[in-house]
Amino acid sequence: MNGREPDVVIAGGGFFGCSIALMLHRRGLKPLVVEAGPELLGRASRVNQARVHGGYHYPRSLMTAYRSRHNYERFRDTYREAIVDTFTKVYAVGRLFSKVSAGQFELFMKRIGAPLKPAPDKIARLFNPVLTEASWIAEECAFDCAILRQRCHRDLEEAGIPVKLGTRVVSAQPATDGLAEVRLDDGSEYRVKLVVNATYSGLNLLTSGSGLPPIPLKHELAEMALVELPPDLDGLSVTMMCGPFFSFMPYPSRGLTTLSHVRYTPHLQWFEKPGEKPIDPYQRFEQLSKRSHFEYMVGDASRYLPVLRGAVHRDSLWEVKTLLPQTEVDDGRPILFRRDPGLPALIHVMGGKIDNIFDVEDELDSVLSGAP
Repeated sequence: MNGREPDVVIAGGGFFGCSIALMLHRRGLKPLVVEAGPELLGRASRVNQARVHGGYHYPRSLMTAYRSRHNYERFRDTYREAIVDTFTKVYAVGRLFSKVSAGQFELFMKRIGAPLKPAPDKIARLFNPVLTEASWIAEECAFDCAILRQRCHRDLEEAGIPVKLGTRVVSAQPATDGLAEVRLDDGSEYRVKLVVNATYSGLNLLTSGSGLPPIPLKHELAEMALVELPPDLDGLSVTMMCGPFFSFMPYPSRGLTTLSHVRYTPHLQWFEKPGEKPIDPYQRFEQLSKRSHFEYMVGDASRYLPVLRGAVHRDSLWEVKTLLPQTEVDDGRPILFRRDPGLPALIHVMGGKIDNIFDVEDELDSVLSGAP
């Protein structure tokens, strides 16, 4: 433990857990990162669309879109070595079933200051005009998770922050003087000022082990197809808004492209609610059948973008995707940052987008300043 006992335990070694540890270290605390898996950034931080959101994806949630735009440049500047922006990002709006019109999309992006210009003819002609109202060039980038993981490792090591892999925080209990008694599954125990639960889908594993009420969550078994794009789409990324549509983004760490679909990426869903016995989402994930929906995804997407029919399916990324149930209404992805009412030294944190991490920093400062 580098000759010192921690005064904060971070449950979860994903991007959020590692980043929070660094934030707390910079503020004079001594964090310990505890990750149940064999490596840092091994689950949700790795298995996702690798998109750094510029606000375009949330035209029905002004708060989320505005915060995305605000955080976009900061994330890109902070993690420059992991950023991939050598592709052209295209957004389009469908004529049918879209929850926004082309005019509404343009107005919304103007309000949040997101760059948007009409797609040139050579790109616009790729879309089926019967089903597509308009298309634009936007400013959005991806990140390489392998490089981001290396950066997190390096930052933690340089800060002298200890990490325990293959270990889980099983419980947190009240101790004297407002502290928390934390127990790990390797038998270790720590008395700390703060416990940060940054385990994403596993948030309620800690609440259950601590005898605390569960956090209402929605889980999905999610698939993103990894594909090779046809030559006509080389260097492009497309997102069709705003309804039961599709998106494809570069996935730099594999040299492929993720194809996702609002209707076909989720294979099934389940909820965690107060009064119900918690189910380990990762155990359930391992038990579930995983038959690819690629043909459904590409079949529907190619109605809007016919050339996409030539995409070749190479693999699929599977993971548990977790949402706060209230985000069903407007597609918002607010952060969860909540002090547990039964144990104020325990803070639950979950973000729907990787650049939400800067919103977490503001909340942490409020906690450390003693603000209610």
